[in-house]
Amino acid sequence: MEQNTQPLFAIEKLYVKDLSVEVPNAPEIFLEQEQPQVEIQLNTAGRGVGEGVFEVVLTVTVTARFGEKTVFLVEVGQAGIFRIQNVPDEQIEPLVAVACPNILFPYAREAVSDAVGRAGFQPIVLQPVNFEAMYMQRLQQQAESGAPTEVPIQ
Repeated sequence: MEQNTQPLFAIEKLYVKDLSVEVPNAPEIFLEQEQPQVEIQLNTAGRGVGEGVFEVVLTVTVTARFGEKTVFLVEVGQAGIFRIQNVPDEQIEPLVAVACPNILFPYAREAVSDAVGRAGFQPIVLQPVNFEAMYMQRLQQQAESGAPTEVPIQ
């Protein structure tokens, strides 16, 4: 039998791996009239979970503050299981670091908006993210620091 050697990139499963909502200063915080300062952090991580199967997690953390007082903190870990087969090794890392987060981002954005709204605040709509630019920036920082240019996929 002839083995299929066509490159394969497929979504096996999309799911929320972690969801956290904190409103530590409720109910008093709801009496504030000013707009809070909002900080958004993104992190991606990928690991192999089987032959040609990878789990990628996009973590989005949104923190709103009035000065030192936290209004709310929402963290979403949007995950996906992706099948990547018959792809050259040097192309796997860019797929895991760029293509997979691009697929996960709309789901993470919806989960963040929904969680913030359910916490009693105006929903936050995250702006689009250029994961390719983030990946290239990380590669450049690693090259400048003398660190290995490849990020191991566990």
